Amino acid sequence: MPRTSQTAIPCTLMRGGTSKGPFFLASDLPDDVRTRDRVLLAAMGSPDPRQIDGVGGADPLTSKVAIVSPSGRPGIDVDYLFAQVSVDRPLVDVTPTCGNMLAGVGPFAIERGLVRAKDAITPVAIYLVNTATVAVAHVPTPGGEVTYSGETSIAGVPGRAAAIRIDFRDTTGSLCGALLPTGNPLDQVDGFKATLIDNGMPMVVLRAADFGKSGYESPAELNTDQELKARLEAIRILAGERMGLGDVRSKVVPKMTLIAPPQSGGHVMTRTFIPHKCHSAIGVLMAVTVGTACILPGSVARGIVNSLDAPVQQLSIEHPSGEFSVEFQVEQNGVELKVIRSSLIRTARALFRGELLVPASIWDGKNSLTAEVVPPTR
Repeated sequence: MPRTSQTAIPCTLMRGGTSKGPFFLASDLPDDVRTRDRVLLAAMGSPDPRQIDGVGGADPLTSKVAIVSPSGRPGIDVDYLFAQVSVDRPLVDVTPTCGNMLAGVGPFAIERGLVRAKDAITPVAIYLVNTATVAVAHVPTPGGEVTYSGETSIAGVPGRAAAIRIDFRDTTGSLCGALLPTGNPLDQVDGFKATLIDNGMPMVVLRAADFGKSGYESPAELNTDQELKARLEAIRILAGERMGLGDVRSKVVPKMTLIAPPQSGGHVMTRTFIPHKCHSAIGVLMAVTVGTACILPGSVARGIVNSLDAPVQQLSIEHPSGEFSVEFQVEQNGVELKVIRSSLIRTARALFRGELLVPASIWDGKNSLTAEVVPPTR
């Protein structure tokens, strides 16, 4: 019998980009995956549409978890395992990663003593366990301490904060094994033209106009269009099979994006579903992958996005809350495109440090050994 009714777990609640959730050291969580998932569900208050009995925010963007541990991989500082906790279902999905929560990993690792801070900027090399890829976060550390204060603003987050530049390495085929899982820049799926692509996040990119949409509708409008959502889900299931992801009915990938001509001087307008609810913005790796589709010869974006052929390309991706700028370094040989590097700017902020409590009946706090997480086969 537990000596107390609740188990206390050290935790930092952080905003990373346009997402938010608890950050844990892997050593503070159960080693057993099933027990760990029960703990995460209890921590967030799932399944419950309001997540009233946990710290989740009743939205997919605020029902996310980051699990961080020291890395034993050469040249890597920390390992980062992302968990998407379903709001209204008892589901913890570690299939995809999250580039927004990634923005908080560097500051968290420094403040928890996993990485020694340098003066001015501290680069933190991060292994993204979910996708077996690497990113480097450049964290502002004036005087050897993390600062969250700065003059950078990002769409979807009020105010300004310190800029964290994130460089992605080798994100091509993160879950599908190839940038173009079908080998084609353009496919027909359920009668619709689509680009099935994975440059950090498996995505199905479609033209909004093909669904009778302008692409400028609000997320609320699109979320109430049950016919559209049913059609997108049917396409998603078919595309998931073609992309080598199997039956995706219970998975959060692939994500779905409708694209349209830009409205505010950018390169493309987007409406992204994650996967069943229209995002109020666009996720980091979703933006990277959609941006890649925009510079891909022969993709569904051709005719919407003006041709870009420089070796370093900057794209402004518009979304319901504003815009997201991504920089690509690419090599192109005819129709073949190789992405060498993707970079972007995010911000983050620690919101609360303390202990998160879960019922001891779910986990009594014992056997909290750091597990070696086996990365997915690429």
